[in-house]
Amino acid sequence: MNIIDIKTPAYVCELDKLIKNLELLKDVGDRSGAKVLCALKGFAFSLAMPYVNRYLNGATCSGLYEAKFANEFFKDGEIHTYSPGFKDDEIDEILEISNHIVFNSANQLLKFKNKALKKGLDIGIRINPESSFSPADAYNPCAKFSRLGITKANLTKTLNDNPNLLNGVSGLHFHALCEESSESLAKVLEIFEANFKDLIPKMKWINFGGGHHITKEGYNVELLINLIKDFKSKYKVEVYLEPGEAVGWESGYLISSVIDIVENEANIAILDISAEAHMPDTILMPYRPAVRGESRTGNFEYRFGGNTCLAGDIVGLEAKNPEYKFDKPLKIGDKVIFEDQIHYTIVKNTTFNGVKLPDLILIDKKGEILEKIEFGYEEYRRRN
Repeated sequence: MNIIDIKTPAYVCELDKLIKNLELLKDVGDRSGAKVLCALKGFAFSLAMPYVNRYLNGATCSGLYEAKFANEFFKDGEIHTYSPGFKDDEIDEILEISNHIVFNSANQLLKFKNKALKKGLDIGIRINPESSFSPADAYNPCAKFSRLGITKANLTKTLNDNPNLLNGVSGLHFHALCEESSESLAKVLEIFEANFKDLIPKMKWINFGGGHHITKEGYNVELLINLIKDFKSKYKVEVYLEPGEAVGWESGYLISSVIDIVENEANIAILDISAEAHMPDTILMPYRPAVRGESRTGNFEYRFGGNTCLAGDIVGLEAKNPEYKFDKPLKIGDKVIFEDQIHYTIVKNTTFNGVKLPDLILIDKKGEILEKIEFGYEEYRRRN
């Protein structure tokens, strides 16, 4: 396969790099004794799921559709489902296909606990440790006014009113990280233990949530393994991790084509992708994605604009440094490759302005296409 020949736009997942990530995550699980799940909210590349299933212990889901997706691809693994709010018309199907269910509030726990117990599920409740490490409030599950999880004060009050609240509950779940280190986990874990030390020994399992940047270069894997081993030994509980971005980290790219180049006090290359529709985290985070072939000292500078009518659909605009430099001028028809665009992209795609959803391509280490999924008008039509 030649990159030049790929019909754009397309997400390309490099299988060898994905498997390298999966091998590391499996090693963490094997050596620490933890069970590692794939958080589908961050990585749900369907063509790669059979490989993820071989290495990890299952999937963690955010509702009915992700649970159904997990049930399709993780036949041999555990399916954990958590939602800020389960709906009456979905809960029965969720319980039918899940192994674990985690409730966000006392209200939800009381409402659905008996149903879950009758189905034989492990029941958990999400805790807000009120301490976190996140790059922005939009990604901070423990920020002020957070709706995610129960704080110590609220849990204490609820237990005083209803001492039997946690009867049948076998686990606690907390999530406080976003692309963070094991050193950050150690700090959060210390606070979590201090606040809930009376409850932890009564549990069968504790879920450390996601946001563990395990596959990023420089991550202290040995510290993570030791934290898990020490926690398991101290409390005699099972430990779960549910990384999302760490599964797909640096294992693929979004490839686009230059449709036009316009000038207005800057050179602006119009691409057949959209930051708004295809790379939403670059706007929300915000951050500036790396582009293959860019040069810090290049003499040819461009902004990359999406093919939509949104004025702010400029790659890297919110990061305040949207200019990309190259050693050679870009031409109409050139390919532009945005690196590391497999996690938290596909799962957030929209068809805003009727833009085409990028195709999905899985390639081997030689660059040969193993599988491909193409999208067209029907995806737009079905959503409108």
